[in-house]
Order: sequence, then C-alpha cells, then structure tokens
Amino acid sequence: MKYNTVIFDLDGTLLNTLEDLTDCVNHTMKTFRYKERTIEEVRGFVGNGIGMLVRRAVPDFVTEEQYEKVFDEYKNYYTENCNIKTKPYEGVPELIIKLYNMGIKLAIVTNKNQKAVNELNKKYFGDIINVAVGDNGIRERKPSAEPVNEALKALSSKASETIYVGDSEVDIATAENSGLYGVYVTWGFRDKKQLEAAGGQRFIDNPKDLLKYF
Repeated sequence: MKYNTVIFDLDGTLLNTLEDLTDCVNHTMKTFRYKERTIEEVRGFVGNGIGMLVRRAVPDFVTEEQYEKVFDEYKNYYTENCNIKTKPYEGVPELIIKLYNMGIKLAIVTNKNQKAVNELNKKYFGDIINVAVGDNGIRERKPSAEPVNEALKALSSKASETIYVGDSEVDIATAENSGLYGVYVTWGFRDKKQLEAAGGQRFIDNPKDLLKYF
C-alpha cells in the first residue's frame, strides 16, 4: 500500500458547515447594521479562514478599526454557534470508520479557528481522528505547509505516504506546497470546474470513492 495517511480539510470536505457560517455572518452583519449576505456569497467567501471570511463579508467602507470589532463579534458568536445546522456529508462517517479500521492514520487540517475545530472534531470524529490542526492565531494558515507539517509530525507520517483531501483552491495550493497527493471532492464549496481551473486533477464524487487509492 503506497499511502498510509489521509489529511482532510474540514469545511466543505467532511462537514457541511455553510448554513452555520452564513447564519453567523448575518448575525454579525445585523449587529453592525451592515448588509446581510446570501448563502452563495458566503460559499465564495470561505476557504482562507474566518478573518478573510469577515473581510469579504463587510462593506468596502469599513475601516480596519471597525473590522477588528466585527471580527471579534463574529469569532465569539461562531465559536458558540458553530454546530447548529452543521452535519457530516452523506457517506463521510462511514468512510472515516472504514479508513480507521484499515489502519490508515487520519488528521484534519483547516483554517477554522482551533476552538471550533476541537468542538466539531470531538462531536463527529473524536474517537477516531485524534489530530486536528486549526487556526490558533500563531502558526501559518493554509495554503502554507506549516499546519500540514504539524499534522504529519503528530502522526509520524511522511508526505510521500499521505493523501490530502479538500474542496477548494486553497486546498489545491496546500497539497502542492506540502508535497502531498491531492484528491478533491465535488460535493463541497467549489464545483469541479472551479477546482479544475485552480489546477485540481483528481476528483471524487462520493466519499467511498476515496477507497480506490488504498
């Protein structure tokens, strides 16, 4: 077996978090009397962490000082409300269990804030995925290789033995920067055409399709 490790993105790959992200964006926009955003707008805003999500959501006239206040509100609200409508994509829990039973080492690497990552991972995958690297405000975020390398170190895995699974342009760049074999899902926040335009080459339409790589 060539690969013995899988690193997953979280939002749009394992979990459908889009409704909670949108609801929290709009709570924040209403709090500051800014224009609310549609779910499709938020879909396009995600991928580079919550800081960039909020920057993309606020109006152009917002100053840096105002942005910091908006970001603090969003961050605090989302941490407490990140799991209202969120749920795994169909077939994902079964895939994770199958990989675990095959002896595959598993991790999550995401740009979501670490506290929310810990909560969501514990609820959905906590007994199986023990390594979950999020944004702690210190390490670099994806597409930097730093969070991936941290996960690899925790798993005692090599890049050459690892598949990276994601759903966005950021994930494609992350796999390339980390030297990982990238596989991209078509059920997430970007469609196949967008992923192909960003350089993606290998795609799966169903979680169980990942098993063909082992």
